[in-house]
Formats: sequence, C-alpha cells, structure tokens
Amino acid sequence: MSAIVAARNVTPPTGGRDAPPPPLAPRGRDPGSASTDGEVPIGEMAREFDVSLRTLRFYEDRGLLAPRRNGTARFYSAKDQLRLRMILKGKHLGFTLAEIGDLIGASAEAPEAEFEQRLQPQQIASQIGHLERQKAEIDDALGRLRATYQRLEAAPAPAA
Repeated sequence: MSAIVAARNVTPPTGGRDAPPPPLAPRGRDPGSASTDGEVPIGEMAREFDVSLRTLRFYEDRGLLAPRRNGTARFYSAKDQLRLRMILKGKHLGFTLAEIGDLIGASAEAPEAEFEQRLQPQQIASQIGHLERQKAEIDDALGRLRATYQRLEAAPAPAA
C-alpha cells in the first residue's frame, strides 16, 4: 500500500479486521434510557452506533464531537448524534476525518442535510479516483497473495 493511501486512514479501530462497517443510523433506543432533553450517555451512544468508547473520545479529541460534560461523564445531544451519523457516513464513503471535519464544519447547520448533499462535484470525482486507486492496489495485493498461496499449496510437503 502506498504511503499516501496509508496516510489517509487515520482512525481508531472499531472492530476486527473483518468487522462490518458500523451502521449509519442509531439502533432502537429504550425510551426510558435517554434524558428528557434527548441527551444520551457515552455508553448508549456507542451501543446505538456500534462504535467503541475510544472512538467517541477520539472524535471528541479531533473536534468532531462536543458532548456535554458532567465531571467525567459525557452526554451527547441530538446534534452530536447527527454529527456522528455524518462522520460514519463520510468514513463509509472513504473520506478522511480531516475531510469529514471540513465538510460538516464546526457546527451542524442544516441538521436535515445528508452528508452527500454537502459534497461538491469535484470532491466526489476526487474521491471516486482515490477509491479506484485503492481498489486497484487491493486487487493487485489479492492477486499476489492468491498466487503465493497456490504456489505453496502445490509444493510437496517437506519430509519429516
């Protein structure tokens, strides 16, 4: 993998190597678990979006989320939930966190806007090119690994 491609992927791990991507919308919520103002604690936010607590704290450190603090507890508003939904959608489309931050801005103005609606045609074309280059690199790596595997499988077993 090229250094440029590797540098684009600056996010904490959220699952195993073969883990499916996180959902783009929250799971169903127990009506009695949220506070009256719609805020949810960090654990519930993590469960709803199938991300780790570490991931949420990482996004906060990067300035992408701004939960309300009560001592060491974090509470996420509806705005934070929208922003996380947009962050995950951006990651799903292959954008870096810096690019996502630029696209969603410092505040979630126009909360009804989808992530894709914030993209400009040149950003879309650039991302398509980037993903096609990544796909070609992955296809090349898969071809090499398959050839090596077949070669090793066909080789006679060493005598014991």
